[in-house]
Formats: sequence, C-alpha cells, structure tokens
Amino acid sequence: MSGPILVPILGDQLTRTLASLRGRTKDDTVILMMEVRDEATYVKHHKTKITLIFSAMRHFAAELEDAGWTVDYIKLTDSGNTHSFSGEVARAAKRHDAREVKVVESGEWRVQQAIKDWNSDLECPVEILDDDRFLCSIPEFFGWAQGRKMLRMENFYREMRRKTGLLMDGDDPIGGEWNYDKENRASPDDAMDVPDTPKFAPGAITQDVIELVEAEFGDHFGGLDHFGWPVTSDDAEKALDAFIEQRLPDFGKYQDAMVHGSDDLFHSMLSTSINLGILDPIKCCEAAEAAYQSGTAPINAVEGFIRQIIGWREYIRGMYWLEMPELRDANHLKAERPLPDFYWTGETDMRCMADCVRSTHENAHAHHIQRLMVLGNFALIAGIKPQDVEDWFLAVYADAYEWVELPNVAAMALHADGGKLASKPYAASGNYINKMSDYCKECSYSPSKKSGEGACPFGPLYWDFMVRNRDFLQKNPRVSRVFSTWDRMDEDKRGDYLDSAEQILDDLKPAKAGWARD
Repeated sequence: MSGPILVPILGDQLTRTLASLRGRTKDDTVILMMEVRDEATYVKHHKTKITLIFSAMRHFAAELEDAGWTVDYIKLTDSGNTHSFSGEVARAAKRHDAREVKVVESGEWRVQQAIKDWNSDLECPVEILDDDRFLCSIPEFFGWAQGRKMLRMENFYREMRRKTGLLMDGDDPIGGEWNYDKENRASPDDAMDVPDTPKFAPGAITQDVIELVEAEFGDHFGGLDHFGWPVTSDDAEKALDAFIEQRLPDFGKYQDAMVHGSDDLFHSMLSTSINLGILDPIKCCEAAEAAYQSGTAPINAVEGFIRQIIGWREYIRGMYWLEMPELRDANHLKAERPLPDFYWTGETDMRCMADCVRSTHENAHAHHIQRLMVLGNFALIAGIKPQDVEDWFLAVYADAYEWVELPNVAAMALHADGGKLASKPYAASGNYINKMSDYCKECSYSPSKKSGEGACPFGPLYWDFMVRNRDFLQKNPRVSRVFSTWDRMDEDKRGDYLDSAEQILDDLKPAKAGWARD
C-alpha cells in the first residue's frame, strides 16, 4: 500500500483545525466524508436535523476543496454506498490504496466501538486521535472523577474556570462568586423585549439536501418549512455576534423563562453549530467575557453562558464516557410506562406540552428548561420508560448527539442513574411551570386545582411519583422534607391526589410503534 493517508471526517467533526488534519499535507491526504443511512436512521432523526448535518457536511467539503484538499465525498444516493461508516471507510481505503487511516475519536460510544474494529478489518493501520476540540480530555475527566464520592458539575466547572482563566482574577472568580444562577430565575414579564434570532435562508446546497431528505426520510418526524440554522462557520459566527450584541445582556435573567409561541427568547441558539464543529466553543466564551469586560453584558448573564459551555457541556461529555455503556440501559426507578403519543403528535390539552412539541416539530429545538421541566419532568413523574424517552430526545433535537443527550435525559431529567449525576430528581408540580411561564393562563387545566377534573396533571403525578418512589427518595436529604408535607395531609386529600394520578395515567395513549425506530 503506497497511497495517501485517508482521513475520515464524521458529520460532527466539521472543524478546519481537526486533529486528523493538523500536520497533513494536501498532496498526500484524501479526506473522506460520508452520508450514510445507518446514521440517519438508527433512530429516525428529525428531518431538520438530517438536513442540517448533511448540508453542513457538503458546505464543509466544498470549503476544503476550495482550499486545495482532495475530498472523497459519498452522497446518500451514490451507487455502491454501503450506508455505514465502516463499509465506506473500507471501500475508500481500497479505492485509494491508503497506506494509513487517521481518524478523530467519535463522540458516540456506538460509533467508537466500530472505529476500534477498523484496525483488524482494514489492510492498513488505523490511528485514532483524541478529539482535542474539547477542553477536558476523556482521560483527564476520568482522573478528576477518580476517588470522588460525588461527581458534581459545580466542582468540575471551577476546575475548568481555573484551567481557562475565563472570568478569573488570579485564583479567584471575577465578581467574587463562581455561580450567579440565583440571579437567573426571572419569570417572563412585560419588560421583556426579545429581539429576533438570526435565520439563514437555505441556499442551493441546502435546498438540494431538503429535497433529498423529503424524498428519502419522508416518514421521519418534523417539518422543514422553518429551516434557518447556520450551516457554515461564517454563518455560525454571524449568529454568535448577534447573540452577544442583542440577546446576551438579558440571557441570564430570563434563561429559565418560557413563553407560549416564543421559541428562542434570549437563548444563544448556538448549540447546533458548536456540536457540528463549525463554531469554536472557547471563542464563544471569550466573546461573552469580552462583552462583560466592555460593560455591555452583566456578570450573571456572561457567567451563566460560559458555565453552560465549559461547565455543563464538558462535564456531560465526561459523564457519558464514564458511565457508558451501562447508562443506556439504566432504569434505577424502574419506570416502564410507554411514551405517550402526544410527544409525537402534540395533541394534548396541556398547553405547555403542546407548545413544546410544536416548537420541537417545527424547529428541532426547545430550550433547556422546556426540555427539562416540561418534557422531561412529565416523563419522570409519569414513570415513562427511560429508553423510550431517550430515543425521542435523540431523534427530535437538531443539537442532540448521544454523548450530550443521554446523560441529560437519563441522568438529569429521569434520574435513571440513581443520582450519580444529579443530587435529586428534577420533579415538579404545575406550580413551577406556572411561575416560570405564561402557559397556564389559557390552559384547559389549572395548577391551583389540586385534584379531580380540571386539575393540572403535573400536580397529582408529582405526588404519585413521590409516593411510588418513597423508599428510595426519602433517603435523600434534598427530598425527604417533601414526605413530611405528604404525611401531614389528611387521608382524603392524599387519596384524591392518587386517584387523580391513576386516572391521568390510565388515559395516556401510548405512541404508535415506528416513530423513533423501525
């Protein structure tokens, strides 16, 4: 084998400084990019998500070719496409008589196991490189976790602040506090003046992909009429600039707020670009820090944004690799109820759920509180099987890759890991949703009615969840006082809660087979 080095680049590795490209010469390298059906259908991903990834890949390939690289790009409908990464790498290695394959590790456990087999399957050696686009390597995270009884994000986040120097004054945090979350819990109000989020009209490449997706994945969830995500690094940087200038100042204060029909509010909408690799996460943090230093954004907003990236994003990735593959099957609370049909159809009288599913269907997006405290919370307190919920979240969101989706859903939203990640279940009644949104004002249900007809389902289900899981939860000091409240209720009131919950659960219509997986 005397041919070039073959460099496969996966769909979430669209970065010009990728480790497998550094040090390579253009006359001795063939870059392989692959649109394969296996990756579009292992769960039936949202049409917008497939369009985003394929379009970003095609744009990135064109940029590489314009820069003088040789790109072997396999389109979905190309003749001979094996529709798997392993199959396409084997074909390309043979086609180019590759003397070596250099590939950056995959973000997903499933794909990484396949990559590890390439050394034995191919006739040339394979070098697997660390994905150093992340601040914390997997071995470094394992070292941090070793010997700790509790693996809390806040402790990890402080280490990342020290490592980067972001918002630091020597060894101390700027402003005197590490975390300003207590200032970031404002309810929606009349003072909110929400600017429009930049949308990027589909160009010719994206239009071609939209037609492809409609033809090949027409039975998948979601629509494409609202597609406007950045698909190039230039557009992603424009989106970053717009966020820093227009929405960051109020992002912190209103980051937990929810407003019917207002899908983006002050959120950055940058996670798709960061997770694709077309936007540098540290550059995002530095831009936010610069806004604080110039006086155009307050510390609570800037710190909250930076924490999401160097704290939560990095921590979640580390926890994913620490807990896999067991995390995929985790079900500590023994929840077995099938996913309700309204997660796919949006057909429910719960106004909060209907609006979150609508935004998800239209945009392949809902912000973090909608995901955690509406969609995730309902699944938790209704006892929905974790694997059903995980498949749904992975399929429907444009920024969802298993490394970031699975820990957030299984561990954070559903407490399926038994508390390794979160110190308590994020279970809440309708009172939380009423406080943090305008959903309840025109809803068919009332959070002030505690049980019976017209009661918000989140109330009875909350108490039913607590009672179902009392043996486990009452050992948790952050939850145990809830049972003192329950025990002080009279027997009739407790019975009304549980009877209402039973009726709500009996009325749930299971989703039809085939939505998430064939």
